[in-house]
Amino acid sequence: MNRRGVLGAALASVTLPLPALAQSDRGRVMTFVPHANLTVLDPVYTTALVTSNHAYYVFDTLYGVDSHLRPHPQMAEGHTVADDGRTYLIRLRDGLRFHDGEPVRAADCAASLRRWSARDTFGRTLADAVDAWEAADDRTLRIRLKRPFPLLIDALAKPATNIPFMMPARLAATDPNAQITEMVGSGPYRFVAGEYVSGNRVAYEKFTDYVPRQGQPDWTTGGKVAHFDRIVWKIIPDPSTAAAALQTDEVDWWDQVLPDLIPVLRRNRNIALGNGNPVGHVAFMRFNHTQAPFNNRKLRQALLRAINQADYMATVTANDPSAYKVCHSFFPCGTPYGTPPTPDPMSDRPSLDQVKQLVRESGYAGEKIVILNPSDFVTIAPFGRVTHALLLQLGMNAELVETDWGAMLQRRANRGPVESGGWSMFPTWWTGETLVNPAMNAVIRGQGAQGWAGWYESARMEELNERWLREPTEAGRSAAAAEMQAIAFEDVAALPIGQFSIPTAYRRTLTGFVEGPAPYPWGVRRA
Repeated sequence: MNRRGVLGAALASVTLPLPALAQSDRGRVMTFVPHANLTVLDPVYTTALVTSNHAYYVFDTLYGVDSHLRPHPQMAEGHTVADDGRTYLIRLRDGLRFHDGEPVRAADCAASLRRWSARDTFGRTLADAVDAWEAADDRTLRIRLKRPFPLLIDALAKPATNIPFMMPARLAATDPNAQITEMVGSGPYRFVAGEYVSGNRVAYEKFTDYVPRQGQPDWTTGGKVAHFDRIVWKIIPDPSTAAAALQTDEVDWWDQVLPDLIPVLRRNRNIALGNGNPVGHVAFMRFNHTQAPFNNRKLRQALLRAINQADYMATVTANDPSAYKVCHSFFPCGTPYGTPPTPDPMSDRPSLDQVKQLVRESGYAGEKIVILNPSDFVTIAPFGRVTHALLLQLGMNAELVETDWGAMLQRRANRGPVESGGWSMFPTWWTGETLVNPAMNAVIRGQGAQGWAGWYESARMEELNERWLREPTEAGRSAAAAEMQAIAFEDVAALPIGQFSIPTAYRRTLTGFVEGPAPYPWGVRRA
């Protein structure tokens, strides 16, 4: 089927009436192709980056971070801290409104933080120190602590995934383990529920009552100005089709470009390539630590010795060494804690026969291994296939289960055995800024059943995280992070498989981009 046939078939599946776009309206509408289908709308429920990108349109945060990861007030006017460090008063900016017309109140923020802190890695750590989230008055949020928590504002400002977005208290009252489907926020764009078709289309309209802060935007801080009346997401899973749509001016912006299509796009003088994320993407194979066979640390250690990151990175960078780093670290290389442990357990790869011997010595008895893999996520799917081939080479009983991204997210929540729909491994990547410090790094945190899918548990890891949070000096924090890195490799919380960059592409008719870890809609306008 040709490109127009693919798009035509997709649009034909829509039964809802969609507004026609007159040529004169083009300047007021931007079309965007996200890197994956938007299957989950609730940004607290999932760590899926596409959901967080969607949520930046609809919701806002009390604090944001700049390009140096420094927190700044966003919905907040500012805050004060009691002398004993145990009470924070956060004052809301005047004029904040939700998309349903209701004012944003401190009670909404308290409920939002309560729900967020039940799901997020950093949030759970903060929640353990919180005595109460409450409203002192309509514009003043009061957070009472059991003990001082010096990084409280940093937690509220965290970027990228499981972000503490503010929503009405009636929505924030939803069980954290259930999904919110009604999208009512106070951000610069309003979600158009009647036009949402998963796998096809998402639409947003400018929220005219949004009052941006003053100043230039920098990542998630500053003036979030919406210049378009509407932004429409077109879900185009096939990269060649997305590239063709960009070249023929059917779409304005494509979130993530595969390396083999970069030369084609560079030859088009109407298209510009940008840095999709300055911190990069860090990829892992995640184990299910609660089920055989990967509840066996010796088996995890054996597979760690078999990993050649270049094999993985070649599949998503067209073997371009300038587009990836061999990074033997659970923190992003190039950031303060992104240094391999000494000795580096990944530096000396044994032969295939030696790894087979390590697998036998681990006690692996041929248990079935189910690798979940998102076939429609082109910068993740190759990782599952490389791993499946490796396990077969090692004589292991491995099955590759390929589904769409949304189905994989649903199945990875299943904690049962593989015979009951459970799983053993899955590939993924995190944007680098989500992993830069121990409190945010869900991959290494040992929170068990309360942690990220895979449910790695380590009391020592959590003790070290508490030490990191309380350390008064950067030298002390670095020492704690280094010990956490060593434990993550000893326990093999996941398999680090490399760090890489993914460029973004857009029509040169667009300008005003705010570079950062997400495709932010604010600031972008038609030139």
